[in-house]
Amino acid sequence: MTPNAASGPSRRSFLASTAVATAAVAGGMPLLSACGGSDGGSREGTTSGKAADKMLPTFVASTVAKPDLASKNGSASGYTGKVDLAALTASVPEKLGTGASFKIMSPFWGSPPKAGNPYYTALDAAAGTKITWQNQDGNTYGQKLGAVLASSSIPDMVVVPGWELVGKIANAVTAKFMDLGPYLAGDKVKKYPNLAAIPSDAWRMGIFGGALRGIPMPAATASFIVPYYRKDIFDKKGYSVPKSPDEFLSWAKEATSAKAKVWACGDMNWTAWNIFGVRPSGTLGWNIGSDGKLIYRVEQPEYLEALEWTRKLFDAGVVHPDDKARSGDAGNRFTAGQILVFNNDMSSWYGKTAEQAASNPDFQIEGMDIFGADGGNPKLTAAQPAGIWSMIRKGASKATVENALAAADFAAAPYGTKERMLVDYGVEGTHYKVKDGVPVKTDQGNSEVVNAWVMLAAPAPYFAHPDFPDIARKQVEWQQRMGAFMTKTSTYGMNIVEPTRYANLASQFEQLEIDYVRGHKKLSDVQAAISTWKSSGGDKLRDWYKELIDKNGSGN
Repeated sequence: MTPNAASGPSRRSFLASTAVATAAVAGGMPLLSACGGSDGGSREGTTSGKAADKMLPTFVASTVAKPDLASKNGSASGYTGKVDLAALTASVPEKLGTGASFKIMSPFWGSPPKAGNPYYTALDAAAGTKITWQNQDGNTYGQKLGAVLASSSIPDMVVVPGWELVGKIANAVTAKFMDLGPYLAGDKVKKYPNLAAIPSDAWRMGIFGGALRGIPMPAATASFIVPYYRKDIFDKKGYSVPKSPDEFLSWAKEATSAKAKVWACGDMNWTAWNIFGVRPSGTLGWNIGSDGKLIYRVEQPEYLEALEWTRKLFDAGVVHPDDKARSGDAGNRFTAGQILVFNNDMSSWYGKTAEQAASNPDFQIEGMDIFGADGGNPKLTAAQPAGIWSMIRKGASKATVENALAAADFAAAPYGTKERMLVDYGVEGTHYKVKDGVPVKTDQGNSEVVNAWVMLAAPAPYFAHPDFPDIARKQVEWQQRMGAFMTKTSTYGMNIVEPTRYANLASQFEQLEIDYVRGHKKLSDVQAAISTWKSSGGDKLRDWYKELIDKNGSGN
């Protein structure tokens, strides 16, 4: 079975620094008080301590399967052994859905399958649901999400990734989505056993504006963007894996041959943030340093250093021209051998391996360990214990709510169940075949069994690939190695909604970063933007965060 999602491909580091694929979640220290109001009160701040505890579903752990690799250093857990497919049991024997129809909007990376395809049909039949999927391009999802939330027509259920909780979207979440407490708080959640097995720290992240609004997708806190490299080509060429920024640039120049249509890498900015120790954008970007000062990520000296290193790669001509033009798919260029390194979330490790297994048997993908700016250990930021939520619109009927929750409960089924098998692999004979007791996806499975149901909810993070068990092991071990170098920021474990007046304060930086590393802007432009950010509200936002942390305690 494939890994559950922890975070998704995004335009920024997660990120979410990391979707489609990542046990108990490592917890932050208890938060001490509430800042923010009830459903009808303030939408700003965060809710914590006893106020939050009252909203949380009762935790009832799943005991279906013990992992072969336990969670460590904030990693996911891992299953590397075979599962007796004939002995799978249902986590919820009776269908929870009643067949009432509803619509779901969700991000999708790649080409969405057609409506009514065998995967969607089988899941609806098993869960008792009738879903119309409104899949949207994951790379531009924020634009669509913002437009939909600003309109009067909102789908019944909407997937909201954490990396899109910027600007007015964060405040719209409280205004447009309902309080699920009446359905899930306390023992009410026991109607939905798989939702009850989601760790409490992840549920805590589903509190927005003083109410439980988000059904969480639990995340391994050691979720980082992975710099993937073509091990088969590295071995063939005799390349050594770089262990410092300078080594990477030197290797990249050697490996690039425009004449042969081979470039060293794609846009490495996501990885650069981790190499240089730059915190993610959004609320995790704030932290109180050893000097006692609270600063945002763009004020870190390492912020400019990361941008400058990424620009060196572009200036040296080692980045594929299509990556510079921001066109096409870097993952496809990677599998075609046009680039030898690209960065993406953890799901690509398995996804690319399975995709290439039949047509390109020599293909080998490996995750490069993240090195520090000086070639030593990196300084990484722990991800939040949940980074993606599914939410139900205010005003939805009771039938719609109950069917949406039934779908989420089905999607959150634990490893080793019939539900998990169906969500991850689809229909036997259509989406996968069993070879030597192991399910192996067909081409149809690889095109249809992706990016949909897994976005609604998930169990505690894990990796399991019966067809490629070594990939699950590598994923867990990589997270464990990298997790040893992560720290939690002062805002860890808090789901924070910033005041509306600061909604677009930091929105300028993403495009500016894109332009700067490509040589379209000067360093002075970036420095000026930082100064403008501070004077136009950044310093006042700092005061707001300082008060919030003083009231609630620090997440680290």
